[in-house]
Amino acid sequence: MTVMAGTTRSREAKSHIYKAISTHMQAQLSKAAWQMLNTFLPYFALWGLMVITIRQGLPYWVTLLLAIPAAGLHIRIFIFFHDCVHGSFFDSQRANRILGYISGILTFTPFEQWRRSHAIHHATVGDLDRRGTGDVWTLTVDEYLALPTWKRALYRAYRNPVILFLIGPVLIFTIGHRIPHKGSKRIEQFSVLFTDLALVALIGVASLTFGFRTYVLIQLPILFISGSLGVWMFYVQHQFDGGYWARHEAWDPLTASLAGSSYYKLPRVLQWFTGSIGLHHVHHVQPRIPNYNLQDCNDAVPEFRTIEPLTIRSSLRSLRMNLWDETRERFVSFRSLRPQPLKS
Repeated sequence: MTVMAGTTRSREAKSHIYKAISTHMQAQLSKAAWQMLNTFLPYFALWGLMVITIRQGLPYWVTLLLAIPAAGLHIRIFIFFHDCVHGSFFDSQRANRILGYISGILTFTPFEQWRRSHAIHHATVGDLDRRGTGDVWTLTVDEYLALPTWKRALYRAYRNPVILFLIGPVLIFTIGHRIPHKGSKRIEQFSVLFTDLALVALIGVASLTFGFRTYVLIQLPILFISGSLGVWMFYVQHQFDGGYWARHEAWDPLTASLAGSSYYKLPRVLQWFTGSIGLHHVHHVQPRIPNYNLQDCNDAVPEFRTIEPLTIRSSLRSLRMNLWDETRERFVSFRSLRPQPLKS
């Protein structure tokens, strides 16, 4: 990935970038309202159509076809949730919190708990000495080779695409988010309990209205598709060929944002469904930029335009990005390791 010369930017360069992006941080009610209309209305309309397909006894593949665009809208709702977590979707923080809780219920994610872990992710991205919260489990080559056999196998299983992108997301959203994190504060525990109770009520109403079986046949494929694609998006945002990780004493937050956060250039329709979150380098430089301003900000700041984008095709190489090699300062695959005696 091409970035500005030097691993640590000068104060002048940082000042220039932050000044250039400041005009794009302002939330706009008209844009936020339009996004809500063009997302929530078709999402619930598709839900209604899926209920009809099942109640009318149509082949289940018809329901599954409708689940694809519904899952895309589900991802877009999560982007609204994500913006509310950063307090960027609306000017009003109360409005951000209200929509954050509502969109969190629809996406099975407790607002306050996720906000805390995500804030830690932003504060520590690319820092090898502060890994472990709100990110993908990542080991260095030396750390991996020092592990006993069973823990190497565990790490390999976690990094297996079937586990990471197919099984894991469903477990995270259906089970993992239902439990408060260890050491969580009271407000975070409250958000988990509130989201859980709201989901119980929502599922109860749906069961009484059109049946629990119908609810599951609709919600599960939506959650499976959106969860898998969402986790893939999160993964490729920081696990890609090149990338950036450094020990804390050498870690630079701006470099971590520009070199350690990808520019995932997607086709326009996919960029719409994902709320431009593929412009992740812009988002990490300034998380307070709402999703509807990310593209304009990227186009306006010359430093952002120097970033080499990932395409869908080139991003598939990220599947082999299993370990961080501190010597070569890049991700490497398990296969690239020379045979080493395993510890018992």
